[in-house]
Amino acid sequence: MAIPLWTGTIITGLRFKTKNSLAHILPQGTPTPLIPILVIIETISLLIQPIALAVRLTANITAGHLLIHLIGNTVLTLSTVSLSTTLLISMLLALLTILEVAVALIQAYVFTLLVSLYLHNNT
Repeated sequence: MAIPLWTGTIITGLRFKTKNSLAHILPQGTPTPLIPILVIIETISLLIQPIALAVRLTANITAGHLLIHLIGNTVLTLSTVSLSTTLLISMLLALLTILEVAVALIQAYVFTLLVSLYLHNNT
C-alpha cells in the first residue's frame, strides 16, 4: 500500500528534523498540564489539513459544474419555447463557462500554494 505524499512528508520530517517538526506541534513555554492536549489537537490538525484542502477543492469544482449543467438543461428546455430567451441564457452560459475557467485557475493556484505551505511546515 502506497503512503500518501503528505503522510510521507510528515514521517520524513519527524525522522530527520525531529526538533523542528515537534516545534510546530508544541510551542515553547507551554504549561505542562496542557502538553498532552496540545499534542493531540495539533496532530489531528496536521493530519486533517490535506483532507480539508481536498474537500474544499472538490466542493468548488462540483458547484461550478452543477451550475453549468443546470443552466445547460434550462437552455435545452427553453429552446422549444422562445428563441430570444434561449439566446440570452446561452450567452449567460458562455459567460459562466469563462468564469468557471477563471475559478479553476484560481483554485489551482490556491491548491498549489497550500500544498506547498503544508509540505514546507512538515519538512
